[in-house]
Formats: sequence, structure tokens, C-alpha cells
Amino acid sequence: MIVALIAACEIGFWVLLASGLSVRYLLRMPRTGLALLLCEPLLEVVLLVATALDLKNGAEPNWTHGLAALYIGYTVGHGHRTVKWLDGHAAHRLGGAPKPIGPPRYGMARARYEGRVWLGTLVGAVVATVLLQLAIWYVDDPSRVTSLESWRYVAWRAAGIHGLVALSYLIWPRKAPAGESEVTLEKERLRR
Repeated sequence: MIVALIAACEIGFWVLLASGLSVRYLLRMPRTGLALLLCEPLLEVVLLVATALDLKNGAEPNWTHGLAALYIGYTVGHGHRTVKWLDGHAAHRLGGAPKPIGPPRYGMARARYEGRVWLGTLVGAVVATVLLQLAIWYVDDPSRVTSLESWRYVAWRAAGIHGLVALSYLIWPRKAPAGESEVTLEKERLRR
């Protein structure tokens, strides 16, 4: 049941996102579109409540409960950035706004950008860990929670790997093409 609910929340996320952006830019109803976009966090609340009820009704804690915690953590850590990115592109394509500025491509500006994205993953890992710990305390039976405990390691392993990738941009920053300085490229990127 939890896996189906995770899939439904993911589909619901994209349906609400498409609906909100369509209403906002195609129908020219920005407040209604914003209201639809603001309903997206309710999907995570539904998933959280359903997971808690499943555990309360005596379900054996398993990988689905851990996956639900990771999904909620990912949404908290990266959902806002995803919505903002897609809103910028929808405003450009459907609303006549200027083309959104892409991420920097070279040097320390790119390293800072990758660090900020990694912070979203770190937030996701913290949220997932807190939810998993609350579920462990809720179940209150050490013999039944080993699956939930293992998902904490999954969350932190993902954050660690992403952190290493982000750190690689700091240690080995990408160089601008020959004849172009990072400052010139950054100014051009901001002008677009």
C-alpha cells in the first residue's frame, strides 16, 4: 500500500505542478495557479500520515516505510528548487518572460552552485533521518526496526556521495574555454 501511495504522491506532484503552471500562465490566473502549487506539500503530509497509520495498525516496518521517509526528505530538500526551476521555464515559454538564467558552468561559481544543491540533499537526509527515528520510537520494538535503521544509512550514503561530487567541483573546478574568462562568461550568463 505504501509503495502505491508513494507513486500516487509522485504522480500527484507532477499533476499539481502542471496544473498550477498551466492555470498560472495559460489561463492567466496567477493566484489560482499559486494556490495549486502551494497544495503540493499536502501530498507529503498525506504520505506521512498514511505511513504512521500503517505502522499504528500493526504493519511490519519494512523497506516501504523507509522509502516513504526518503521520498519526503527528498521533496523537502529539493522540491522548492524543482518548482522554482520549472516555474521560470514556464514563465519564459508560456508567459513571455525572459529566458531563465541557467547555473554557472565554470570555476568557483559552479562549485558554489553545486554546494547549494548538495545542501538540499543534506536537508533531505536530515528530514529522512528524523522521520525514520520517529518511526523507530513509534514502533518501540528493537527486533522489528532493523529495516528502518538501515534506511538511515541509505540517506546518509546518498548525501555523502553527492557531497563528494559537489566537493570535486571545488577541488577540480572546470575551466572556461580558451579566450574566455570566468568573469566574462558569468556576466553573459547573468545577461541572458
